[in-house]
Amino acid sequence: MAHATAGPYVLDGDHSAILARVSHIGYSYSVFRFDRVSGTLTWDPAAVARSALSVSVKIESITSNVKDFASKLAGDQFLNAPRFPESTFVSTAFRQADATSGKVDGQLTLMGKIAPVTFDVTLVGAGKGFDGNPRIGVTARTWIKPQDFGMPAMFAEPIEIVVDAEFARNP
Repeated sequence: MAHATAGPYVLDGDHSAILARVSHIGYSYSVFRFDRVSGTLTWDPAAVARSALSVSVKIESITSNVKDFASKLAGDQFLNAPRFPESTFVSTAFRQADATSGKVDGQLTLMGKIAPVTFDVTLVGAGKGFDGNPRIGVTARTWIKPQDFGMPAMFAEPIEIVVDAEFARNP
């Protein structure tokens, strides 16, 4: 963690992804990716609890391997991107477990509903990027209850959210 220097960071959208793993009628998981994500991290390795995170996802940026299904998912029937174009996560607490892992608690807003969520976070790496500025890379994982966000009844099983994110230090 010595290379994860303190300060303000911005999410590198070109090197980050948010995935949703949704049960497909109990036989497998369908994986959906959100391609447009932005955010900020204020990192304080000397006092991790004082760190802060805010992330925003454009719902219409969802992709699917199933032909023409992404636009249906973003539409009125499912995620309703025209009415709720963004989903956000704002941290309320950072809890470090060891040198490379911990939990980040916060409020997730999706489809106009807000619910508390806790992500299990693992440091992937930290150091200098190609531009010489510090970078931090993490993987984070949580499960949400679709009913907490008003999703259609067909989403009965919890949905896994997996975040792979790289943050670049603001000069």
